[in-house]
Amino acid sequence: MTSPSTAAVTALAPETLRSWITEHQDLVVIDVRSAAEFESLHIRGSYNVPLPLLSEHADELAARLGSRVVLVCQSGVRAEQARQRLAKAGIETAYVLTGGAPGYAAAGGDVVRGKDRWDLERQVRLVAGFLVMLGLAGGKFVSPKIRTLAGVIGTGLTFSAATNTCAMGKAISAMPWNKAAKEPTRESAILALPAAGSKSTEAAV
Repeated sequence: MTSPSTAAVTALAPETLRSWITEHQDLVVIDVRSAAEFESLHIRGSYNVPLPLLSEHADELAARLGSRVVLVCQSGVRAEQARQRLAKAGIETAYVLTGGAPGYAAAGGDVVRGKDRWDLERQVRLVAGFLVMLGLAGGKFVSPKIRTLAGVIGTGLTFSAATNTCAMGKAISAMPWNKAAKEPTRESAILALPAAGSKSTEAAV
């Protein structure tokens, strides 16, 4: 078991990332949110590799990454999932940006803004809350059996927290309003990354 004193530090403050971007040419910033969220707001120079795509091609992605990788999402949850997946593929030095892309923007970081959209995590909270209220109201005015819906949602949220996954989030991300005009593919996202050891700093804007 790794002791607290030797455990790897994976959280990275926005202020630290700002300095790294100017100091380290080998830095790769990967945004694991959906393409629609990325279009709405992203760190300038970051690459969009949505979490499902990253999970599917983690081994291939890991082979292209160097030793300085920062993972970004909305709050850090999906970025941490990506970090764990990459760790299994051999990348043990990836960092998770504290506060995600919004936190970086709030800290004065250089970001690109597009069409304003609700982020996926906010949509999940809305849908879960609505279904719980629907179950409680339906149980009172229609049939007590409908209250089961609230229990199912509660169980799902508990399982989501315990496993650090979100089935509802995956389902909502597939909805038409969460699709970007150009969805990332293996070719456009992963193969567009600079190869390990490359000093190229070109990235998506």
